[in-house]
Amino acid sequence: MPKIVLEHVTKHYDKFYAVDDLNLVIEDNAFVTLLGPSGCGKTTTLRMIAGLETPTSGKITIGDRVVYDSKEGINIPANKRKVGFLFQNYALWPNMTVYQNISFGLTNVNEEMLKINTDARASQQVINALNKSNEIVKIINECYDRKGKLDENKAMIKLIDNHEISQYSAKKILGYNLQKASDPTSEANKHINELQAIVNKAKEEANAKGLVLNEDFTYSKNGEQVLEKRKLTKEEIDLAVRRVSRIVKIGMFMDRYPAELSGGQQQRVAIARTLAPEPTVLFMDEPLSNLDAKLRLEMRSELQRLHLETGSTFVYVTHDQMEAMTLATRICLIDNGLLQQYNAPLDVYNMPNNLFVADFVGNPAINFIDAKGKQEADGSLSLTIFDDKQVKFVPNEGLDINKWFEDDEKTLELAKEELAKKAAQKGYVEKSNKETNFRYHIAKVDEFEDYGDEVELTNEDFVIGIRPEFIDIRPDAKLKGEIYSSMPTGMETTVRVAINNKYLLTGVMFGGVVYKIGDKADIEFKGNNVMLFSRKNGRLITLGHIEQ
Repeated sequence: MPKIVLEHVTKHYDKFYAVDDLNLVIEDNAFVTLLGPSGCGKTTTLRMIAGLETPTSGKITIGDRVVYDSKEGINIPANKRKVGFLFQNYALWPNMTVYQNISFGLTNVNEEMLKINTDARASQQVINALNKSNEIVKIINECYDRKGKLDENKAMIKLIDNHEISQYSAKKILGYNLQKASDPTSEANKHINELQAIVNKAKEEANAKGLVLNEDFTYSKNGEQVLEKRKLTKEEIDLAVRRVSRIVKIGMFMDRYPAELSGGQQQRVAIARTLAPEPTVLFMDEPLSNLDAKLRLEMRSELQRLHLETGSTFVYVTHDQMEAMTLATRICLIDNGLLQQYNAPLDVYNMPNNLFVADFVGNPAINFIDAKGKQEADGSLSLTIFDDKQVKFVPNEGLDINKWFEDDEKTLELAKEELAKKAAQKGYVEKSNKETNFRYHIAKVDEFEDYGDEVELTNEDFVIGIRPEFIDIRPDAKLKGEIYSSMPTGMETTVRVAINNKYLLTGVMFGGVVYKIGDKADIEFKGNNVMLFSRKNGRLITLGHIEQ
């Protein structure tokens, strides 16, 4: 499967930038989720890679093939990019059976492909199955009901799945009635000889024309594969349909209509239809959003298995961070058309680049605490939190906070210079949806409307970020509070603790612990995964631990 590379890809509508200067490398066989809030640009990004949307500028490469380049004037249409697309709406034809829905796209294929002898290949597949005549007899005998009647449809599907053959080959085998023969092996050998004669004849005819019939029953001449423009045969279409139906386990539903299927079964049909043409990349745009919570969990597991079995590159759009965390090998988090972070799920969770990423990923949400203070000679930071509480933040690694801010200012200046260069170029369109600092939320007992008032910030203003699992309730802890709410789920309890009767902290306590609202609760911040952000620009400075 191919690698996908996006270079300076931009898409804007007048002055609104849906995607702004996106650089991204999606590795071969990756499962990448495009994550972000509604309207952030993730679906636009997906559609541009797939060819359903034309970028304003940039370059997109799939494998070793450039599919879009604004400078070179290259824009290969979606149907030529060999990609599959699974929509939020399954878009199944209601008047077609499951089989017809899956095969629909294959029947319209008419392009240059390998010249193949399907009759000889089908004969060889039946030969391979007949060499296991005892297994065939066993399968067929299992399909008789209590009245001694053979369920031919069930027997055919079992033969198809066990021997990876088409329905036409399965029908041929059923017609041999091996289960009724006194000696099934001898009966099978008789048919093997007939079929082998068909294979041998095909090879002889190929040789007479100066061709070679290869082991996979494609043709070659002078060591090179022979190509021809053609449609897929019924045999090829059926093999493709049966292959994908095995993957998603819907072989028994081929004669049903979409209205006769559950939501999960319909989704499996949509996946099978997408996989049937063997796309090099599979794009999915929130395909689980129409399912209930339990079925969504089940289908996440199925998609993980599907990714491994197909070996395909998956690009998946979702606004559900739980889906992104559980499915992806890498998360691409986008906001306001800009790439915020592109890392493995646990790296995004444990080391978010900024306040937006920290806030968006994680359930329950991260705790943010405003802090003010400065660095001491030993490298730690003396901070004031919750208006009057004194704590010490100790970085995990050496930190010179003044140098960090100096480097940050240089980075900001370079970004301004790059923007000025862009603005000077011909055709530049000024961006209306400009970047603003993320307005993080401090949980309080009494919530007031945020009017967006500007606050004068200095290099001594910080934000501490603490995941709920790193908050512990201990009798001897120094930070005093009381239980504001307690929500047990059996395996764990989500607790909110009020500090100074003003601020709220959310913690997750594992095990069957029961807390009573109004009880005293002493809080401790545990572990060395406490995050320190700059309040001025929202960027992560470092990780460390808090000493109270």
